[in-house]
Amino acid sequence: MTHLKHDWLTEGMIDYEYKKYILLAYLKDIQKKFDLAELYPFLSDLIMHYRNLLKVKDNKEVIYESFPKSITKADFKKLQFTYKRMVKDDELMEELETIISFAIPKMEEAIGLGKELYDFVEENMEMATIGLTPIYSNEGYVLVNQDAARQVQVFRYEMSVLESSTENYRALNTTFIGDDFHDFSRTYEQIKLDLAKKYWELPNPATFLIVSKMKFPFPQTVLPVAKRLLVRKLTEINS
Repeated sequence: MTHLKHDWLTEGMIDYEYKKYILLAYLKDIQKKFDLAELYPFLSDLIMHYRNLLKVKDNKEVIYESFPKSITKADFKKLQFTYKRMVKDDELMEELETIISFAIPKMEEAIGLGKELYDFVEENMEMATIGLTPIYSNEGYVLVNQDAARQVQVFRYEMSVLESSTENYRALNTTFIGDDFHDFSRTYEQIKLDLAKKYWELPNPATFLIVSKMKFPFPQTVLPVAKRLLVRKLTEINS
């Protein structure tokens, strides 16, 4: 049960023991994934649920909006509906608050374990620039190598900035190009040159190397952490 529904708190029967069972089963499976050194999407999903609980705790209106509503009057001509809330702040709300009070510290504990794993993975990763970095670095390539193996996985990346009314967000898209190899006869610089020849639209591509000194699950752990490192590096370059 590594997936917890977005509306798990308000879906179905609102009962402390029942919700406790659902939550603990979810957290148990998350723990198993962390034991296998698998970070994503499990850690980000856990953090999302935790933040939702904090919002609900601080704002009861969020709870109200989570429940289904019954139609009390309908104007079919204008397609407008007036709704009557099915929820009132009574014993049901007290039960929800009890569930939330139990769930928040349990999720905090699980998130702490996930962050410890994330920090351990990041500490065992090194990043370097291959050749000179061009002025325009929001597009390029990232090479990923694990555990001193010959295999190198090559990705093309593109970073964009998404603007909102409060702050800007950086989004990184990566596309797997293929596997290559690295040894004394084939350097990372040669891999970069071959990429520039093959993909002419980036004649002088920004190219980065990320090496994991230990072997971790690649799609669940190495790649997501590598992408975070790359975003941090590109942010530094463009700041």
